[in-house]
Amino acid sequence: MLYNSHTASEQIDYSFLLIVHLICADQQIHSQEIKYLNTLSTRPNVSQQTKDEMNKILTQDKDHLTLANVAQLIPINNRLEVMQQILEIAYADGYLASSEKEMLEGLANLWNWSSREIDRMITKVERSKHGVNKNSNSDRSQLSLAAKLFRHEQKSALSRAVIDVASIVAPEIIGRKVERLERQILLSGPEYDQAIEECCKVAQEDYQYAELAYKKTESTLKTAILSLKEVMLKVENKNSRATTAKEVANQLEESIKYLDSQIIQELDKVKESHQAKHRALSYFTIAFMGRTKAGKSTLHSIITQDGWESIGLGKQRTTRFNRIYEWKNIRIIDTPGIGAAEEMGKDDEEIAKSIIDEADVICYVVTNDSIQETEFNFLKLLKEKAKPLIILLNIKYNLRDSKRLQYFLQNPNKLFAKDGNSGIGGHIERIKRYANQHYTNDYFEIVPVMLLAAQLSSEIEHQKDQDKLYKASRIQDFLDSIRESLIKHGKIRRSQTFLGSTVGSIIKPVQWITQQKQAYQKFSNTLKSKQEKIQKDLRVAQKDGCNYLEHRIQGIFQEVINSIPSFAENNWSADEVSLNRAWKQNIETLRLEKKIQILNKEAADKFNEEIKESLAEVGRELQVVSALTFNSFNLNSQDSFDYQKLLKIGGGIIAALGLGLSFVVPPVGIAVGLLGTGLNLISNLLTSKEKKRRQAVEKISNSLKDQVEQQKRSITKQLLRDYEQFCISNSMNIDKYFQQLIAGLDDISHQLEAGQKSLDATVNYLNYGYGKRIIDWASDQYEPLTMANVKKIINKIERNFGQRMIIQSKTEIKLKKSLTEIKLVIQEDIAFER
Repeated sequence: MLYNSHTASEQIDYSFLLIVHLICADQQIHSQEIKYLNTLSTRPNVSQQTKDEMNKILTQDKDHLTLANVAQLIPINNRLEVMQQILEIAYADGYLASSEKEMLEGLANLWNWSSREIDRMITKVERSKHGVNKNSNSDRSQLSLAAKLFRHEQKSALSRAVIDVASIVAPEIIGRKVERLERQILLSGPEYDQAIEECCKVAQEDYQYAELAYKKTESTLKTAILSLKEVMLKVENKNSRATTAKEVANQLEESIKYLDSQIIQELDKVKESHQAKHRALSYFTIAFMGRTKAGKSTLHSIITQDGWESIGLGKQRTTRFNRIYEWKNIRIIDTPGIGAAEEMGKDDEEIAKSIIDEADVICYVVTNDSIQETEFNFLKLLKEKAKPLIILLNIKYNLRDSKRLQYFLQNPNKLFAKDGNSGIGGHIERIKRYANQHYTNDYFEIVPVMLLAAQLSSEIEHQKDQDKLYKASRIQDFLDSIRESLIKHGKIRRSQTFLGSTVGSIIKPVQWITQQKQAYQKFSNTLKSKQEKIQKDLRVAQKDGCNYLEHRIQGIFQEVINSIPSFAENNWSADEVSLNRAWKQNIETLRLEKKIQILNKEAADKFNEEIKESLAEVGRELQVVSALTFNSFNLNSQDSFDYQKLLKIGGGIIAALGLGLSFVVPPVGIAVGLLGTGLNLISNLLTSKEKKRRQAVEKISNSLKDQVEQQKRSITKQLLRDYEQFCISNSMNIDKYFQQLIAGLDDISHQLEAGQKSLDATVNYLNYGYGKRIIDWASDQYEPLTMANVKKIINKIERNFGQRMIIQSKTEIKLKKSLTEIKLVIQEDIAFER
């Protein structure tokens, strides 16, 4: 059941709130969707609490019920029907946006449904919609959102309610308001109809042409991901047991994972851009943008004659999403404010950015009371996407004051005068200066208007001055610009959207892949140049280690030698067993073997430290290379990658190669037994105790010294031999490590280069098509956009995206428009060559 048994005023209709979340999923609120929600919410069973929660979702109030909150409150036995209902809504326009699909998948996950189950339901609805939508476009425009809901057999209370309101919320309600719109914007008559027909034809052709570019880009990026995975497998499988291969694989793993994740992000952006173009296919789209309270919503309401209830007087916006109004192949989008100081300001800006790709013209609204350079920073993004721009200068003047209103009506032109203390000339110059800095040219119109005067002309209390106010507002100047954009330049505007600006969607991954390729090339070249230095440092470290060993061994054995005289004096009369035991105790007291083991470790550690420093020096140089490489690109912070793991050259290689481990210490075994033999000889020859003592001491001392020296030479020789072998072995491993790391970096670079070349070809493909459209438009002619027709005319295109474009043709072009007009419309510096 949809509602609980308690009173409606005490209950929240969570199924209804799921629909609200779905409508908000693509961050766009259609005017018809708002009407649909408002109409549905007026039914008796919808409580005030439900309406309040709906408004919280629309305004993204910090306390709104999230999708997860709402989903968990839907009864289990209602979930299947609810999912079917919202699937129908999602496909009401015949198209499932990625954001809507993401929400549906998230909902299924919250309900612990399998991905296969939700995919099956999506496919079923998709097939049914395909059968409906392919029949006629008129059916789509007439049925719209509400009338196309819930064509399945189950009919809940909500299902029946929606079908009921379908007849209420129909496009005919717009028809009652279009007469004034037609009068104002003059979008009627054969000239308009012809322009719309031509725009539709161009849009369809350009979309199909661009779709091949999108598919090629998607294929290229997916291939890049697979290629990078193959690089990883190659490193891992080259010598799966080799320590160096494992270390190189470990070092490259994070880097390749990062590249994969970034490529996936770039791929998602390309898909989003493609979907945006698809939404724009049937409509000439005008987007109103600008800072908060600049007058965007007022402008939207003036043109659409809709939404006055949310304008002005400090009222909170009805939504934080893009508001969309569609009528007669025109789509007008009102966006949230840019650069708001409030907590949600950043989110608002991101939502506003989301519609740039699908807009044919951006109307950027500024006011004369606050023209700051910061509010023009946003124009950089518009230029990056090559979007045509109209700047609307909204003259702020308090006409709500009756005295000021009368003063204004007496001489409305005074506030629009460019010269004088109160003139707008200074404002216009500042706009040009700031916009030129961020948009890089001034190929755009600046249209001064007074939106409040136009708004007052629609209010009943100002009906007697309606015409004066409307004329004095100069809103007609802006509407004429829109008319000109559509009727005179509509075809090329459509080509700018589907071809010209689409290049920007693909240039982004091209720039990113190029940057990464250059970085890996520089990393590899730096390692190659440093590889010989590393080997030289290894040889020096080996020599230093040998000298250190010899010096320290001499000192250690000198301690043993120094202990011999006292040992001989104390043990000259001992028998062989006692003498051996005493000598062993003396060696243990001197910790001879322990000291040699410590020396061994010290030599290895010293070698390690010298090599670590040499490797760290290479790493520091790579850090400099990295900084120089990445600082040459304008990247967002989220686009940067911490290459610390990659740049820590050597990384775990020292530990992995065993450089910190001691080589084998030979046992110290001085032939104590010989002492006993010498002692027996002495005892047989000597009779005087003192003489016996002196000779025994001398004999023991000489015998021990000879044996200690011999043992010292033997141990030194063995230690140096083992140490040298240790150094040579590790030098070879380090060299192998560098070779494998360089090979891995080169392989990554080659794969990225292959992706770059493929994307460059795709960019050229789009630029050639765009160049052909510019030639056709500037020559007042038309040809279907095919590669055959493009190659017939275009010889070469050079384009610095958003800045300058040189079109080299194979034949002479007879332009019907001046170069100045072409630049003003295209809003790039255009040159034609043969």
